[in-house]
Amino acid sequence: MEIHKAIRESDDRRLKTKYNNAIYVIQRALALYSVDEVAFSFNGGKDSTVLLHLLRAGYYLHKAEKFGCNGDLMDGKIAFPIRTIYFESASAFPEINSFTYETAESYGLQMEIIRLDFKSGLEALLKAKPIRAIFLGVRIGDPTAVGQEQFSPSSPGWPAFMRVNPILDWSYRDVWAFLLTCKLHYCSLYDQGYTSIGSIHDTVPNDLLCIRDSNNPEGKFRPAYLLADGRLERAGRVKKFSSPACGQLSSVSNGVKNADLTWFSMQTASIIAVGDEILFGTVEDKLGHSLCRKLHSIGWTVSHLAVTQNDIDSVADEVEKRKSTNDMVFIYGGIGPLHSDVTLAGVAKAFGVRTAPDEEFEEYLRHLIGEKCTGDRNEMAQLPEGITELLHHEHLPVPLIKCQNVIILSATSVAELDIQWDCLIDLSSSTGFLVQMEPLLSKRLSTNIVDVEAAQPLSKLCLEFPDLYIGVYRATRKGPLLITFQGKDQARIEEATAALRKKFHTGAFSEVD
Repeated sequence: MEIHKAIRESDDRRLKTKYNNAIYVIQRALALYSVDEVAFSFNGGKDSTVLLHLLRAGYYLHKAEKFGCNGDLMDGKIAFPIRTIYFESASAFPEINSFTYETAESYGLQMEIIRLDFKSGLEALLKAKPIRAIFLGVRIGDPTAVGQEQFSPSSPGWPAFMRVNPILDWSYRDVWAFLLTCKLHYCSLYDQGYTSIGSIHDTVPNDLLCIRDSNNPEGKFRPAYLLADGRLERAGRVKKFSSPACGQLSSVSNGVKNADLTWFSMQTASIIAVGDEILFGTVEDKLGHSLCRKLHSIGWTVSHLAVTQNDIDSVADEVEKRKSTNDMVFIYGGIGPLHSDVTLAGVAKAFGVRTAPDEEFEEYLRHLIGEKCTGDRNEMAQLPEGITELLHHEHLPVPLIKCQNVIILSATSVAELDIQWDCLIDLSSSTGFLVQMEPLLSKRLSTNIVDVEAAQPLSKLCLEFPDLYIGVYRATRKGPLLITFQGKDQARIEEATAALRKKFHTGAFSEVD
């Protein structure tokens, strides 16, 4: 088959891995359910277009394996039998409708058009002809992906069926790598700067793709596959008040006030510590605490702090989860030539690349530890191939390692971390990879009010001040309740603390240094 052949001949190792995993999910579903029991939800978007062609490849490979045929010979001779569902909407872009119908005709899809909302349409469809599983083009990061796995039963209150998500772990980059590698036709809107397409009422071209030059003073949009940061693919999902000009969207976010966007506009980081010794409880991890404070000092939020085993798969899984949902990932521990030092191999696996000798890094190591860095013991010079950038600084004996948005720290103490952090800040002033924002301001109050009495007023306060972080904790269970207000506007923090005092008597709270 042409899809399978294109992937097989590709040099993109990550894409091959994603493709093979998706085909496995599809073949597993086809082994569990008959073709008459499955359906495919197609909406004309990039994700469902990818899924359509994966299903075509998966079905032909499934048939070839079952009957011992050659998949290439079968290609084009057997119609694609999986029922295709299209929920047609009056608010859909005309280009989406046109592309959907053209695609159905090109590939002989057995398309059933439903003109009801998704839930009502499914209820009517399953009542007319029972379906046990539906293939969906859901990816991690989609609003509907929360809590889903590759095989997930439908939610309570919905018609009963199995949701099959073959591309759940695919990134924005993976989607476009597949479409471009296989030279597949996709909706023309993606060539006009649209990166995530909803309805005509909530979608505009992604302003991050806008360019201006002397020939186009008003600006034009580059195609979607040129978006550098896939995490921003939904930046064009806004409520439109009027047609946008390039670089100047006349819009507001979906139901969220501008003040509510403070936390969403911040840079986010995840921190990963690698070390069985931490999990065994024999060593206390002090670097994570220090790194959180350092990141907050430059206006970043930390979304996740994890400790993982000295195991390649464990490291790879954690990095894979965090690198696609954070601006930066910091990882430390497990760096060296010992059998338990697996961080570099884990990072490489997360990116779908191999480790390979780096002559420049090896030279630094040789100056540091002499001729001991030779032969089989030269494991520290094996770096993730094709994605590694060495961060040089005069105060660092050995450069730090950066793999796209993952920074590998070699510090083993807070003192060493202080030096490496200062070097990172110095380096980022010229390269810009670690954007420095306004530091977060904070204020802490202490009170002896019991949890039950404070719970509801604090919940209401969070709704009144969505631009602030309002956290509560106790140093000891019988000790005072400590309330932290954090944000970028001191006036808002003072306003929030005053509002809290109003809900109780004035002397109920004391300020903590």
